[in-house]
Amino acid sequence: MSGKNHEPAGQEPGAPRIAPADEERALDPAPGAQIKALKEAHSLERARFASLLEISAVLSSTLNQPRLLEVILEATNKLTRTGASSILLIDPQTNSLYFEATSNIAHRQIERIEVPLEGSIAGWVVQHRKPRIIEEVSDASEFTVSAKTDSLLTFSTDSVLAVPLMIKGKVIGVLEALNKQDRQPFTAEDVEALEAMATQAAVAIENARLFQQSDFISEMVHELRTPLMALVALSELLTRPDLPADQREEFAQTIQREAKRLSEMTSSFLELSRLESGRVKLKCEPIDLRGIIQETITVQRQQATERGINIEVDLPAELPPMVGDAGRIKQVLLNLISNAIKYNRPNGTIAVSAEHKDETIQVCVRDSGRGIPSDAIKNLFTRFYRVPDTEGYTAGTGLGLSIAQRIVQQHGGRIWVESELEKGTRFCFTLPLEAVGRPEPLRLDEHL
Repeated sequence: MSGKNHEPAGQEPGAPRIAPADEERALDPAPGAQIKALKEAHSLERARFASLLEISAVLSSTLNQPRLLEVILEATNKLTRTGASSILLIDPQTNSLYFEATSNIAHRQIERIEVPLEGSIAGWVVQHRKPRIIEEVSDASEFTVSAKTDSLLTFSTDSVLAVPLMIKGKVIGVLEALNKQDRQPFTAEDVEALEAMATQAAVAIENARLFQQSDFISEMVHELRTPLMALVALSELLTRPDLPADQREEFAQTIQREAKRLSEMTSSFLELSRLESGRVKLKCEPIDLRGIIQETITVQRQQATERGINIEVDLPAELPPMVGDAGRIKQVLLNLISNAIKYNRPNGTIAVSAEHKDETIQVCVRDSGRGIPSDAIKNLFTRFYRVPDTEGYTAGTGLGLSIAQRIVQQHGGRIWVESELEKGTRFCFTLPLEAVGRPEPLRLDEHL
C-alpha cells in the first residue's frame, strides 16, 4: 500500500511504527536537544495521566448518555491532539455498526448511519479487536467506505487512530481520533492513552445504557401497577352473586376502559422506547405540511364538535416545500389537537396556525382551556407526567408529549409550550425545511 499506512514486517497491522535502531542512531540530535525532548515527553506524559484521572472522575459521575458521549469526544481530541473524533456503537439487536456521535458534525447528520464491517476502518477494528492507525486515509485502498463517509458528511479524514470499545472481552463499538494536529503521525503514546480512555468509556457507556433501560422499565411497572390493581379488585367484585345488575354493568365498563388504557399505555411505552433507542427511522420524503394539518383537523373535528368546541384554522395559501416523515408529523399534530380538545372548556375554541419563519416552519395549537400551572410546565414532556388537579378529564397514558417531542427532535426541530392560568395553552413546534432525518439506517456499502 502506498502512502503512510505503515505496517513493518513482523509488526501487527495498524500498530504504531517503531523506527529501527540504526535509523534512530542516524537521527540522534545533540545531547542538549535530546534532554529537552525527553523533558517535553515526560511533561506530556504527566499531562496525559492527569487528564485520564480527570476524565475518569467525570465519566463515573454521569449516566446521561448524550453528555457522556460529549465528554468522551472532548477527551479524545485532547488526549491525542486531534481535530475531530467519533464514536461508533454496535446495535445489540442487529449486530450492525453505526455512528453514535462525532465531535465536529451535528448528531442529526450522522444519526444511525450504518457502517459495514467490511471495507471500513472501524469494521476492521471490530473484527480484529485491536487498534489500527492509518496515517494517510486517501492511500488506504482497502478502506473504501471511509472516503464515502467523508463525501456524505462533507468532512475530510486525513489520518485515523481507531481503538475498540470493549467490556468483559466483548466489543461494543469503536472510538476514533481523526486528523492529528500539524499533520504529525500518531505515536505509541497516543495508542496507549486512547486505549486507556476507551476502557473507561466502554464501561461508562454500558452503565448509561443499562440505567436508561432499568429506569424506563421501573417507571413503566410503577404506572401499570395502579390500573392492574383496580382491574383485579373489580374482577373480584364481579364474582359476588349479590352484586346489583347496575353495578355489575358499571364495573364491566370500567374494566373495559382500564384494559383499553393499559393497551394504549403499553403500545406508547414500546414506541417511546424505540424512539429513544434510535430504532425508529424517519421516512424522509417531500411532504405537503399544509395538507397534513388540514387532514388532521378533519379527523379531529367531530370529536371537537361533540363538546361544542370550534376549531379555527390560520394557514397561508402556500407553505414552502419541505422534507419529513408525514405519518410522524401527523402523529404530533393528532396528539396536540387531541389534548387541546380533551383539556378545553365546553364550547371553547382551538386555533391551529402555521407560518414560515427563517429556515423553518412553525406550527402552533392554541386552546381556551384552564391553562397549566407554571410549576408543571417544566415537566410536561417528562415520561408518564400528568398535570395535577385534572380530575374530570379523560385520563391519558402520560407518554404522548414525550413521543411528540422525540419525533420533532428527530426532524431537527424543537417543541415548547406557553400557558396562562384561566386563559389557555399554546403548544408550538418547528420543523426545518432541509432534510435532517434519514428514511432507514443509511448503509454505506449500498452507496459504494
